[in-house]
Parts: sequence; C-alpha cells; structure tokens
Amino acid sequence: MDTPLSTIAVVGLGTMGTGIAEVLALAGREVIGIDISEAAALGAVASLEASTARAVGRGRITEEERGAALARFRTADTLQAAADAELVIEVVPESYEIKQQVFRELDAVVSPTTILATGTNALSVTRLAAESQRPERVLGLHFFNPAPAMKLVEVVSSVLTAPPAVETVTALARELGKEPVAVGDRPGFVADGLLFGYLNQAAAMYEANYASREDIDAAMKLGCGLPMGPLALLDLIGIDTARTVLEAMYAESHDRLHAPAPILGQLSSAGLTGRKAGRGFYTYDAPGGQDVVPDALTPAAGAEAGAGRAVASVGVAGSGTMASGIAEVFAKAGYGVVLAARTQEKADLAKGRIATSLERSVSKGRLSAEARDETLARITAAGSLDAFAEVDLAVEAVAEDLEIKQQLFAALDKVCRPGAVLATTTSSLPVVAIARATARPEDVIGMHFFNPAPAMKLVEVVRTVLTADDVHATVRAVCAKIRKHPVDCGDRAGFIVNALLFPYLNNAIKMVEQHYASLDDIDAAMKLGGGYPMGPFELLDVVGLDVSLAIEKVLHKEFRDPGLAPAPLLEHLVAAGCLGRKTGRGFREYARR
Repeated sequence: MDTPLSTIAVVGLGTMGTGIAEVLALAGREVIGIDISEAAALGAVASLEASTARAVGRGRITEEERGAALARFRTADTLQAAADAELVIEVVPESYEIKQQVFRELDAVVSPTTILATGTNALSVTRLAAESQRPERVLGLHFFNPAPAMKLVEVVSSVLTAPPAVETVTALARELGKEPVAVGDRPGFVADGLLFGYLNQAAAMYEANYASREDIDAAMKLGCGLPMGPLALLDLIGIDTARTVLEAMYAESHDRLHAPAPILGQLSSAGLTGRKAGRGFYTYDAPGGQDVVPDALTPAAGAEAGAGRAVASVGVAGSGTMASGIAEVFAKAGYGVVLAARTQEKADLAKGRIATSLERSVSKGRLSAEARDETLARITAAGSLDAFAEVDLAVEAVAEDLEIKQQLFAALDKVCRPGAVLATTTSSLPVVAIARATARPEDVIGMHFFNPAPAMKLVEVVRTVLTADDVHATVRAVCAKIRKHPVDCGDRAGFIVNALLFPYLNNAIKMVEQHYASLDDIDAAMKLGGGYPMGPFELLDVVGLDVSLAIEKVLHKEFRDPGLAPAPLLEHLVAAGCLGRKTGRGFREYARR
C-alpha cells in the first residue's frame, strides 16, 4: 500500500481545515479545499494569503515559496473535486450524521486506494469506518489547533484499519514536521481524553462556587506552569464543543468525571459558548475577540476583605526544602524570620541551605552580595519553637502527617502570643482539623506554597469555616508583600491545584494500565498537544509516586467518586519501593547520583 500522497483533499474549511491545508501546501502537496460555503472557501484563501505573508515577513519562507504554496491550493464546493486525491481529510462538524454522509459520498468518488481520514476528536473512528465501503483505509488524523503551530498529530487506528494505511499517514505527518503519536479508537484519544476530564472538573469546581474563575485559572497557570487556565481554555475551545467531547467520552466510559458539568450545558443553551460568541466563562471585547473585558463577576481592583493584622516578624517551623525556601522568601521581602527545627543542628543546616541558595542567585546576577548578606542576617536559626514567642505570623512546613501537624499546632498555641496568625502549608490535609488542635482556631489558616518556594509565585490561601476575616486579610496582604499571587479557596481536599491535577495524572496511569498508549506517547501528547511543561509521567516521577498516591487517596476519601480511586499500577509501584526520581526508579528508571 505505497501511496505517495501528493494530492490531498481537505473537506471543511473552518479554522482547523484551513490550518491543515496551509501545512500541506507549504510542504509541497497539491491541496483541494472543499466546502459547500463559498464564504468559507473565500475565507480560507484569504487566511492562507495572510498567514503566508506573515511567514515571509518573519523570514520563515521566501516570497517564491509563498507563491508556490498558494498556487498549490485550490477550492471547490463539491466532493467530486476529491476524485484524484490520494488522501482525504475531513474536518466537518462533530456529527455522526454529517461525517457519515461525507464518507458515503466519498466512497462513490475517490479511488479504491485513497485513504480517508477523519479529524474527529470526539466520535468513534470505528463507527465511521464501518459505514464506509473501504473500512481498512479509514483512520483518524487528529491535528491540534492552530494546525500550523502545533506539533502533535494523533494517528488513530480502528480494529478495521490496515497497518499500511497507518504507516503511510504517519510518514506524511513526519514529513510535515509534526510529531505523530499512534493511538487506538476511544473518545478524546490521548491528549483530549486527559485534557477534557480536567477541564470538566474545573468547570464543576467553578459551578460549586468553590473558587472564582480568576483564581482557578491563575492557580493552574502559576501552580502547574500551564499556558492557559482551564476556564479560559474552555472559552477558546468552545463550551459547546467541549460538552460534545465530554458527552462522547461519558457514553463510552460511564465515568462521572466525564459527565459534563451542568454549567457547560447551561452556557451552551444560552449561546454563551466562549470567545466565538463574545461571552462564556469570561466576557470578551467582541464575538471572536481575544481580550477579556470586565463584567459583573470581575473582582474590583484592590478590593480586599477588610483590614488585617500587623506582621513584622515571621516564624517558620521545619528544616526541609520547603521550610528553608519559605524562610528565604520572607527574609528577602524584609521580614525578620525565626527558622525553628527540632534541634539547633537541623536549624543551622536549614539556614545553610538558604545561604547556598542566595549564593546561587548572586552568581547568576539576580541578587547583589549586599542583599544576600542582609537577607541572611534577618534569619535566626533556633532549635526550639520557644523562639516563636514574639512572632506575628507562624508558618509550619513539617511532614504531611495530620497527627504531627496537630501536635505542632498545639505547641504553637502555647508558645505564640495572642493575636499571632498560625498558618499551615499542608497540601492535602483538612486545615480545620489542624486548627482544632489549638484553643484559637479563628487564628489558623492555610498558606499552601509550591515547591521551590522562592521561584513559584502561587500561594493557595485556605480559609476554614472558623478562620477570622482579619486573619484572611492579613495573609492576603503578606502574600502581596512577598510578591506571591494568592488564590482563595475553601478547606477541602486538594484545594484548587491538586484537586484538578491529580485526577488527570491518575487517568494517565489508567491509560497505560489499559495498554492504550505508551508512557512516551502520553507524555509527548500532553506536552505537544496541551502545552504542558512536563508530561504526566515525568511529573509523577518528580513529585514522587508515594506523595502522589497519598494525595489520590485523600481525594478519593473526601469526594467518594469511583473515578478518583488510585490506579492499581500506582499502588503497585509504591508497594515495590519505586517512588520516582528520588529512588532511581518510578515509571522510568534514572541514573543513580
């Protein structure tokens, strides 16, 4: 089945179809763009002219290459124009009825050797192939938007697809400069299969009024390094499109995590489908616009929850990486810091770690030697919590164990002066259970820093039902002074980031368990298709599989959702002592240092 694929038809000249046509034309293929809408065809030509002109202006192609590419692209309004194509890629609306009609008509037009590819990301390739007279030559070819820029292409085989057809199309993807990933036929495939479950949970979190849209989006951008927050991304994708994908996923998986959040249906029914409508989760300057404009839900500039308490000195309890990082952050911001550990030796070692960190900053030109010395001078290392007697804010960063934290807060309650704010950095434990270990739970709040604390900008500010308003205001003001971005959330498992991140990671593990895709393909799909800085298995090995399992268990226990149950493979690896980079082996093996 040696098909040259020199002439390719693209059916459907919306944004995706036009982008695919541009990629093909620039790669030297003769491209026939087919759409029943004359306006769509004219728009595709104009778009191709404009984008190639920009490419010339940026020096990416020459004027001669532009002219040749434009000459290779022609449009038509009937499928008859695909008669000589060796590959047809359809990107018509996500409807079985529409796509099946396209395939039936193509069967009567194209050569018996022509490969028919669907660009669907939500519908069954097998079901579409079964309606064709040549199911062995039907497959999925899922580009990502914008097609000229995005490297990932998912090549989807059904049980009916002939391997040579897959090989031919995979080779084409590589010639186009793309990274093809081979996947089987299931709704969402790899990238969207993981992405849309995460987006759905973010929509449900917002719908539950757990956190504001701005805080949810900021948390995932700053806490995970994502290019966009989930609600802004839903607006970009189209809320109606996201709901269609989720419906298809739920129909197959029956996983409640894929059952579309009701707000997606409500917004879709109201015509508030995102950027294309000018309004979705956010409001935009115009239909199709990119700029968010203030609306009734936009927080007022500078609005804070009243006056807080004065904070001049800070105590940090702990001697690990997180504790020393937090102490460094406060000292750099001008606070006097008491860094207390269980022994003086441990406290001195933690301060030494800070000195090393500051020295690295000096060597990289980020900090002056004078600022280094001043910062270090603000930190007092102590071998007992008694040194916290006069601090205004005490922050604990000890082991993630409820009993240990409760014992520590009981001690802080006795040592710290009345009116001092007591903060826990827990990422998974109930803050209120820690607060109840004191006689002043109204003074207790969560301040969840992210590791490494000096570099990560996010702090999740976690209020319990007992936290006083002025304590919340105090911590918000402190975050501003230490140049961190605070996001408000309630006291429930995972807060914002972990509650959205770890179900996504768990679902990635389940894909491997089901032999649907390889570790490498899943990691590549999420980095290339979703813009993630790390693939899920890279991240799991960095975080630690034991830490990941503990968080998964907490989420499952609190929300009681079967879809949140930790993947057995994760439990098996932890039981075997394969905890990730720190042990030299997790999902992958690492060289011992």
